[in-house]
Amino acid sequence: MFIRRFTQLQIGLLLYGLSIALMVRGGLGMNPWGVFHQGLSEVTGVSLGMVVNGVGALVLLVWIPLRQWPGIGTLSNVLVIGVATDAALWLLPPVEGLALRSLFLIAAIVLNGVATGAYIGAGLGAGPRDGLTTGVVRLTGWQVRWVRMGIEAAVLALGWMLGGAVGVGTILYTLSTGPLMQAFLPMFTLRAPSPAPSPVPSSS
Repeated sequence: MFIRRFTQLQIGLLLYGLSIALMVRGGLGMNPWGVFHQGLSEVTGVSLGMVVNGVGALVLLVWIPLRQWPGIGTLSNVLVIGVATDAALWLLPPVEGLALRSLFLIAAIVLNGVATGAYIGAGLGAGPRDGLTTGVVRLTGWQVRWVRMGIEAAVLALGWMLGGAVGVGTILYTLSTGPLMQAFLPMFTLRAPSPAPSPVPSSS
């Protein structure tokens, strides 16, 4: 069962990196964290994938005062997504034309939903950014939607000031991420098998 979970986790993370690359190549706007990562990449000259991994590692440091504990999925998230993003950007050429760019954007958003459902459904630990949200919720008692919205609004604003791409893709991602998560997470959630029922002793 662990091998199946671990395999699903890695596939989900690889697909997540591919979804980021598709969004970049579409050039119609990134998701909120993507805007922040892209802005940092523009300012520092570091590749987008390495920024994704680096920010994930720094967010893990914030887990310490929040008393969050990483799992295998958390550490894999920090190591895999950025590498997959850079590899996909190397493989995918820039595209021209609004129709093709729109196709890349839609594919990126749907694939992002699939990937998120897969790596969360594996049940091996939250991603650094997801854990930041749940940790703040537990510490403050605030509703998760307001915490998530507040964090994403902050990183979006900061990323935009750094030069990250904000556009129609940002809006579409924000509006669709909840419904896509609701659709895909149950499909990929792995549950431990139920124990076999004990044999009923026969009466003599």
